[in-house]
Amino acid sequence: MAKTITLALGIHNHQPVGNFDFVFEDAYRQSYRPFLEVLERHPEVRLALHYTGPLLQWLHKHHPETIQQIRRMVSRKQVEMLTGGLYEPIFSIIPDRDKHRQILGLTRLVRRRTGYRPEGMWMAERVWEPHLPLALSAAGVRYVILDDSHFKYAGLNDEQLLGYYLTEEQGAGLRLFPISKRLRYTIPFQEPEETVEYLRALATEDGGRIAVFADDGEKFGSWPETYRHCYENGWLERFFGILETNAEWLKIRTFGELIQSHPALGRIYLPTASYAEMMEWALPAEAIPPFEAFQKTLEDADLLDRYGIYVRAGFWRNFLAKYPESNNMHKKMLLVSRKVQALREDPDQRSAARRAEDELFRGQCNDAYWHGVFGGLYLPHLRSAVYHHLIAAERIADDARHAGERWIEARTVDLDGDGQEEILVHGPQQNLYFHPGQGGSLFELDYKPLAFNLLDTLARRKEGYHHKLTDPPASSSGGEGVASIHDRVVVKEQGLDRLLTYDWHRRVSLLDHFPAVNTTLEEFSQGRYEELGDFVTGDYRHRIRRGRGTLTLTLSREGHLWLPEGPLPVTVSKKIALPAGGAWMEVCYRLETSDPRGLSVRFGVELNYALLAGSAPDRYYLIDGARPGDPRLVSVGEVPEVSRFGLRDEFLGLEIGLAVSRPAALWRFPIETVSQSEGGFERIFQSSVLFPSWQVDVRPGERWEMVLRQEIRKL
Repeated sequence: MAKTITLALGIHNHQPVGNFDFVFEDAYRQSYRPFLEVLERHPEVRLALHYTGPLLQWLHKHHPETIQQIRRMVSRKQVEMLTGGLYEPIFSIIPDRDKHRQILGLTRLVRRRTGYRPEGMWMAERVWEPHLPLALSAAGVRYVILDDSHFKYAGLNDEQLLGYYLTEEQGAGLRLFPISKRLRYTIPFQEPEETVEYLRALATEDGGRIAVFADDGEKFGSWPETYRHCYENGWLERFFGILETNAEWLKIRTFGELIQSHPALGRIYLPTASYAEMMEWALPAEAIPPFEAFQKTLEDADLLDRYGIYVRAGFWRNFLAKYPESNNMHKKMLLVSRKVQALREDPDQRSAARRAEDELFRGQCNDAYWHGVFGGLYLPHLRSAVYHHLIAAERIADDARHAGERWIEARTVDLDGDGQEEILVHGPQQNLYFHPGQGGSLFELDYKPLAFNLLDTLARRKEGYHHKLTDPPASSSGGEGVASIHDRVVVKEQGLDRLLTYDWHRRVSLLDHFPAVNTTLEEFSQGRYEELGDFVTGDYRHRIRRGRGTLTLTLSREGHLWLPEGPLPVTVSKKIALPAGGAWMEVCYRLETSDPRGLSVRFGVELNYALLAGSAPDRYYLIDGARPGDPRLVSVGEVPEVSRFGLRDEFLGLEIGLAVSRPAALWRFPIETVSQSEGGFERIFQSSVLFPSWQVDVRPGERWEMVLRQEIRKL
């Protein structure tokens, strides 16, 4: 009897919410369209297709012919469609009510566009947690495709992964297919014949084995060098052709058919996991190099294949611990989800609830919440898109609740889960979030008319891959000169290693600095200076008072300056007035000391603003009403005496105006990070720092005062 084996194929296609339109179009031309054209020429090759909501909506709008092409292949049973979250969230970190509605949203969209009602699901970034079967099953999902690493962490070996398994949570069942890592790494990086010979070696006389390949569609054309490899050199045509040629023993079936025709291999309960690279990226930066070295030691000793199931890295949720900016975005999402849920429960607000829900779900798109080779946390336009949709959802909910009235509210809550309370101020024009325990800082500033967070910043921090810039490894390839995206080390510009500066605090606003008197702009911008005070990350007391039409928040700290002659006690107080209707704040600073030495020191207030494009000509600084010599937001400069300054963004249509009651020496400089992406190591503009400072001379019992006013307006 001839030996046979079944092969199940799946392709996942995704573009994040907020990605540039030209990126969608490039991926369409390089990957999505040519892949379908080759597939349609090979009707015996059958597979599952997954398109996330942002991409499917874009295709319907810009390339409806592609939607019709998919419908044709669905109707002839060549293609089955997969569901998932409508806007590709990480399911484990969104509320259960949103899980259910996100899945139903994509299921309905897929059925409307393609005529197929999906029952299988693509799990975003294959992030699995054991509680998920209950929510997925309730939303009509019958099977999920995951990496084989998930199953190996449960103790299974390669031979035990040639099929699918059953799992359950509280009796709600689900079928789980393991994706072969071997196939994921060789397709399309090795010649088709090698893949077929590997499958031939797995074939059995009873034909009961199932091998699964499922991976990103972008690796067929959008990844570096793969368009030439897959289409100009004909790899994909040859691969599909050789599958058809060997159809006598190599059976190609869809996942939906397999759960009908093949019994499960057994029952299993998987631990929390994602694909191996993602779990490595989730580790703390300092843990990544030794983890890589340990894996290399096992590989060199020819032990990795044998003992690899016992080697695992981090846990996806630790991105929320690794990056406080990601954590704030996530906790903002949970806050907005609660507001939207309250709107859903109001029968008079159904239309508003639907609009708010769609904005919320867009704001749950996963890419900006994490960082690896693909993760978008470092990409300001993706973070900005998440905040835009979350603020838009919140604005709909707030408008429905307050019905056009002038209002302002403040509450204290541990928003970010750090064990300390933050102060959340909401109004019709702006949201301001303060952290008394971290320098009395302002860490979120939402301008609601444009649904834009002006403090969507990112600090410069050490990453586990930065050592590759100073000590680059030899690049390896997975086949005929085409390196896997995980193996390439490419730099987009020379000298990036000289930009590896790391911040010792978050890049937020209203941070109170006492730099040593001889500190230079260059030293301050690089964080290589002496900070005399303990205020930047110190704990501030707070008091909230509500008056007619305004709210006043006072933050104060009795701290110290650490001087050569001994500590000097200093009290810093900032009284912040906020309006019920407008988009301004007024901060009255007061410095005083009881020490008989008095106070003679440099004092400055750090302000950060994230306006997305550092070198764009339509985004620039204004100083005393005029543009400086180099007005770009990426520019570095100092002006000795300034009373009015700010930033203007003609693209967004807003201006941030600042005024100080005492003329200040003003420093400005950009925050630029060095990160890796699928295209290589790159410099990314994150935010603009404005640092007005003053020479403060105070005798004992006297006070030094200064008023800072910030106003945001539409152009």
